[in-house]
Amino acid sequence: MKLHRLEIEGFGPFLERQRVDFDAFDADGIFLITGRTGAGKSSILDGVCFALYGSVPRYEGTEKRLRSDHCAPDDPTEVQLEFTVGDARWRVTRAPEHERPKARGTGLTTVPHAARLDELVGGEWIGRAAKPREVALLLDEIVGLSQQQFLQVILLAQNRFAQFLLARNDDRQTLLRTLFGSRTYSDYQETFEQRRRTAGEQLAGEQATVEHLLADAEGLIAEHELGGDEAGGPAADGEGDVAVRIESVDRAVQRAAYRADTRARERDEAEAAHLTAGFAHSAQVAVRETQHRRDASRTALAALEQRAPQIADDRAGLAAAGAAELLRDPIDRAEASAAAATAAITAETTARTAWTAANAGAHESHDDLSALIEQMTGDLARWADAAVKERDLAALEAHLAAAQQRVESLTAQRTVVDTRLAEYPGLIADLDRELVQQTTAAALREAAEAALTAAQQRLSAAREAEELELARRAVEQRHAGASKAAESAAAQVSALLQRRLTGYAGELAAQLIDERPCAVCGSTAHPQPAAPADDPVTDAMIDAAVADKDTAVDTERLAADAARTARAAYAEAMARAGGATAEQLAAEQASADAAVTAARIAEEHRDRLTVDRATILTAQTADTVARADLDEQLATATSEVAVLGDQTTAARDIVVAARGDHDSVADRIARTTRRRDAARALVSAERTAAEAAATATAAAAERDTRIAASDFVDTAAVTAALLTADERDERAARIRDHEVALATEVDRLRELELELAGTPDEPVDVDASAAALADAKTRWTTAVDRAVRAEQTLGALRDRCTRARAAHDAIAETAAEHTLITGLADAVTGRNAKKMDLETFVLAAELEEIVAAANLRLDDMSSGRYLLRHTDAVTGRGAAGLGLEVVDAYTGRPRPPQSLSGGETFLASLALALGLAQVVTERAGGIRLDTLFIDEGFGSLDADTLELAMRTLDELRQGGRTVGVISHVETMKEQLPARMLVEAAPHGPSIIRQQAALV
Repeated sequence: MKLHRLEIEGFGPFLERQRVDFDAFDADGIFLITGRTGAGKSSILDGVCFALYGSVPRYEGTEKRLRSDHCAPDDPTEVQLEFTVGDARWRVTRAPEHERPKARGTGLTTVPHAARLDELVGGEWIGRAAKPREVALLLDEIVGLSQQQFLQVILLAQNRFAQFLLARNDDRQTLLRTLFGSRTYSDYQETFEQRRRTAGEQLAGEQATVEHLLADAEGLIAEHELGGDEAGGPAADGEGDVAVRIESVDRAVQRAAYRADTRARERDEAEAAHLTAGFAHSAQVAVRETQHRRDASRTALAALEQRAPQIADDRAGLAAAGAAELLRDPIDRAEASAAAATAAITAETTARTAWTAANAGAHESHDDLSALIEQMTGDLARWADAAVKERDLAALEAHLAAAQQRVESLTAQRTVVDTRLAEYPGLIADLDRELVQQTTAAALREAAEAALTAAQQRLSAAREAEELELARRAVEQRHAGASKAAESAAAQVSALLQRRLTGYAGELAAQLIDERPCAVCGSTAHPQPAAPADDPVTDAMIDAAVADKDTAVDTERLAADAARTARAAYAEAMARAGGATAEQLAAEQASADAAVTAARIAEEHRDRLTVDRATILTAQTADTVARADLDEQLATATSEVAVLGDQTTAARDIVVAARGDHDSVADRIARTTRRRDAARALVSAERTAAEAAATATAAAAERDTRIAASDFVDTAAVTAALLTADERDERAARIRDHEVALATEVDRLRELELELAGTPDEPVDVDASAAALADAKTRWTTAVDRAVRAEQTLGALRDRCTRARAAHDAIAETAAEHTLITGLADAVTGRNAKKMDLETFVLAAELEEIVAAANLRLDDMSSGRYLLRHTDAVTGRGAAGLGLEVVDAYTGRPRPPQSLSGGETFLASLALALGLAQVVTERAGGIRLDTLFIDEGFGSLDADTLELAMRTLDELRQGGRTVGVISHVETMKEQLPARMLVEAAPHGPSIIRQQAALV
């Protein structure tokens, strides 16, 4: 990961937008961030952290303090960071939550945290995320480091990396857990511990289940007296061996089964006795019920015989009603005719009164009324057409007014169209002149685009050359390092060979054996054998050195090839760029781009003018057609006005003649219609009254004749004998029901008498049989209850015995599993000799790698005096297995880190922090870290120790890494020419000046 550019505005001590170009320090590799205390040096690192993670740990998680106190309410607050991960370049922009004045009204409103992430693709920034959560998720995937890891490997903030060295084991465990994500192992520990508790609870539960089942079974045995000779033994009081108790319960189950069989036989015998008593009682009850039915039948037959006279009266009345029914029709006709005659006379009187009121004159004869009706009918027929014209006259006049208005509207429209037609020729001439100008300018587009393409290609080549120049320098540096390593490896082989030759006499002397010949001189006496070398060189050492030399030579050859390739690529890119710089070519591209833009604008303007000209021509044609159409419509409308005027005048004359002296024709028709209707009603009423009187006289004569020929004296006698249909049906039903009921009751009494033949008339006694049945039922119920209780006891006892035996058999397997799980849980949760749990064991392995990586630098920085060492010793407090101690070469004894001086603590902390950074990045997928910051701590070093620290920092920048150091030490200012100065005004915001601004 490499940082390129940081822009800060309205953030911390910075008000105006400040820009930090980290790429400007690539050539130096290490730069100094300096300035007065409180100017805002650490705020630069805060800006980097806030851009990537949205928070600054030293502000304890709150974002409100991130906004500059120098900001006015409307001033913006923003941090923007450009960085590269792998081959992708990213730009993240954030603004913290802050308050600003409300747009309306008074008071403040909260502006929420905003974030945006862009990627540079093809020279353009493409948006990838635009919400804080989306940006955080994508950055987590891109960067690959949590905020805690980032602060440990890139932003080594003031006094932060010393905390890891001096921390207690518990605090060190918390940090390592965050960095390496070992919470999973802690979850494993909790899982095993939970499984141990669960297994223990399961074992205890199964044991309790067996105990509960046995105690319950033994309680049933005691309650139902099934213990036999074992009563009072171990099984009775719940003590003794479980297997023995289970066997005792099993024997009780057998006794309970025998008792249940006995109770079942007793129940069956009692049930048979109850059925016999029930049959005997049912027979007695049946005889008693038959006697009751016989007595009831005798009583019912006597009641039917007493109703015989009433039934005879019903038969006589029904016969008289039949004779009277034959005279009902003439009587009804005579009464209806008389009523109709009376109503006709009344209607005639009413009609005459209505005619007098409508005519307002004296009575006229029948002949006069008929003639008058015919005259009024003719007048109404003539006036009907005039009434229609009177009703339509208003609509006709409205149509005439509308037609006249349409003529006026069409005349005005034709005037407007004539005006537009006169303007078209001038508009077309103006467009033609401008169209010629824009067409000429648009013709230059093709040449401008070709020039732009060439400029873009050269600019791309120039930028590629700049990047290849950086790569070439890095490759050449690696080549130089590889050459130096190859030379060193060759020298090492030569030195080993020289030492081998020097000590070869000693090796031969070591092989001499008394009385055996020497391999060189053949003598069996060896008076003065050469002494062996103090540090002999073995064949394995030489072979290893030769292998190292071969590897270094191969590496140097590959580096040389890479350097040649990088130089060739750089030369080829410069050739394509034509030797010009990216700045020159960027200006050339901007000029060409402006020419293309101008040509495109002219082309667009030309196209718009062409469309406008076509539109005007289309409008001119449309208006010409509209002018002709308006002339045609105006002629039609003028003709329509003339026709409607003639129709209106004719209709008005007819209506005036038909109206006469009335308010309207309709009023005259209504009054005449009422007079004609009254005359017609009077003529009809006179005719209806005469006809009704004749009909009433004939109907009365027919009625009197029919009654005289019958057995009735007069009309009143006939009316008295008449019955309604319901009355006739009711009397006939009574007669029929009586006859049926009498015959049925006689048959029923005969059958009952035959059924009771041989039995006394007195009711039989059923109390004795009922008492016998009740006694049998009581005995049966008691037997059933005892059998059910015996069966339930057997089932409950057998169930508890079976379950207790099965649970007891399963306990052995559960106990074995509990023992195994308990052992595993004790091992992973730290209940062991080292008091080290699984998570601590894993973190201890990581800590050993961190210490090994740290010692590579601490040995050099302390001139070989100090080395860090991991210790898993059990301490009085804190987590075991994560201890650190310092081995002092001067004394050969370990000592606690807290015993180091300030400068020694800084060096050890820096070495440990760099080792931690190395291991963390390896665990994070081998992320390359090309930018590193160290905040303060150098002031505690003496001159010699500072020189060692500077040499270590100088080694860090190799391989293209850029290191930023925050310090007030004057010696560092002298040694680091590349600087970034943070200046604070006496009473105002701070500004940032890079080295170019200081020169």
